[in-house]
Amino acid sequence: MAKSQPLFSLLLFIFISGTISQSIIQLSRDHDVYCNSWRFSVETNDVGYWDQVPSRCVSYVQDYMTGDGYRSDSEVAASYALGFAKTVEIAGDGKDAWVFDVDETLLSNLPYYAVHGFGSESFDELSFDEWVDLAEAPAIKASLNLYKELKQLGFTVFMLTGRSEHQRNATAKNLQLEGYSDWERLILRESSDQGKPATLYKSQRRLELVNEGYRIHGNSGDQWSDLYGFAVSERSFKLPNPLYYIP
Repeated sequence: MAKSQPLFSLLLFIFISGTISQSIIQLSRDHDVYCNSWRFSVETNDVGYWDQVPSRCVSYVQDYMTGDGYRSDSEVAASYALGFAKTVEIAGDGKDAWVFDVDETLLSNLPYYAVHGFGSESFDELSFDEWVDLAEAPAIKASLNLYKELKQLGFTVFMLTGRSEHQRNATAKNLQLEGYSDWERLILRESSDQGKPATLYKSQRRLELVNEGYRIHGNSGDQWSDLYGFAVSERSFKLPNPLYYIP
């Protein structure tokens, strides 16, 4: 009987270890399932207003943003945008327009958010402005490719950003360094726009373009406030962004 004790202990250890491992794996899966559903609800705007990534989803967001998921989602969104753009009959009068947001649409601020908790920290406008001034945000490759394709198709491209007018030089420099060129106009918030909700500000600026005779066929942005409101485009294309929300 004594000789069977080591074998019993070994079997018990294997059983307990397996049970613990399964519990850890199940907990990890539960986290991934919840966080994937949370991100889906963010992208569909079911969540509504939110100000920080849930603590249980920070590692999930990090993995998504730095892995193949974000790249693939961005590429698919761009492919649908390009597919629509190819159906537009370009009049040749320079009035067929496409509007792009800048942050998390043309340029990625992931290097900034990587050192600021991947959306789990409260937004710090001062530190973000310092990052913008560096003009080092990398291009989102799928958007850069889309941008170039649209230019070749004959679209007039506008950039409509929530950045402020004092950031014009840094923003233009960053865009040019990353391969964007020949845009029609880079529109930033003027002093009279400060404090306006993004939806209102961007709608008003789009309306100005419409009043100038532009036909806004497409609009690409990472926030619903880039796309909603009035003077909306014929088609809107939402890029993924589980890092922050702008109403």
